[in-house]
Amino acid sequence: MSKINVVVVEDESIVSKDIQNSLKKIGYNVVGAAATADSAIALIEEFKPDVVLLDIMIKGEKSGIDVAEYIRENHSIPVIFLTAYADNATFNKAKNTEPYGYIIKPFKEIDLQTSIELALFKHEKNTNVIKERDMLSRLIESKQDSNIFFIKANSSLHKVYSKNIMYVEALKDYVTIHTSTQGRFTIHNTMKEVNNKLSTGEFIRIHRSFIVRLENVIAVDYFNLTLDFENKVLPIGASYRDKFYESIKQL
Repeated sequence: MSKINVVVVEDESIVSKDIQNSLKKIGYNVVGAAATADSAIALIEEFKPDVVLLDIMIKGEKSGIDVAEYIRENHSIPVIFLTAYADNATFNKAKNTEPYGYIIKPFKEIDLQTSIELALFKHEKNTNVIKERDMLSRLIESKQDSNIFFIKANSSLHKVYSKNIMYVEALKDYVTIHTSTQGRFTIHNTMKEVNNKLSTGEFIRIHRSFIVRLENVIAVDYFNLTLDFENKVLPIGASYRDKFYESIKQL
């Protein structure tokens, strides 16, 4: 496994040396150290490190916060702030750059290691979430068949045809999608959002807790309907009843 590459940005040379020695002792690879914002940015552009340890109060026209803002806008690199003291205004400005952690001076080697490992872990998690989101967006944008849905379950996306969705059920903060061929999927979503994504005319909401595929309805009485799926009987809510009866043909 390759070593983690670190850039250290600290304007006190003795402190910077101590940090670098501690990092090397722990097992990290220090690819560069900077004392100013401009030199820090140059190192980041050259080495694209895995993590940056950044003093908030470096000397010069640009602060550590400026460097962190540059990183946030141009790179996906976790930043950990080093600080001895910062007033509320400075801290709030630093917080807006979305750092992955803070280390309060003076600190021990274990503080460095713990902060870096947590930052890298959170960064990996966030990166995976973004990748999954982007992949799902691409699937949605590129799909040519409006009757296909991709449902996330167990960290995977499963292709489901709308014709195989029997009904949708609300369970507090979750929604369960019951299918005829792939069992059921429970997702963190709202009935309103799911209902908006399902095809109008093919699906209809019959209750605050249920959406059904109209083609699967085989019997109706005033208060309930029966699906051609395990002879499932579902209630028809009073506020949804008129719209439901308008959607079905009657002789």
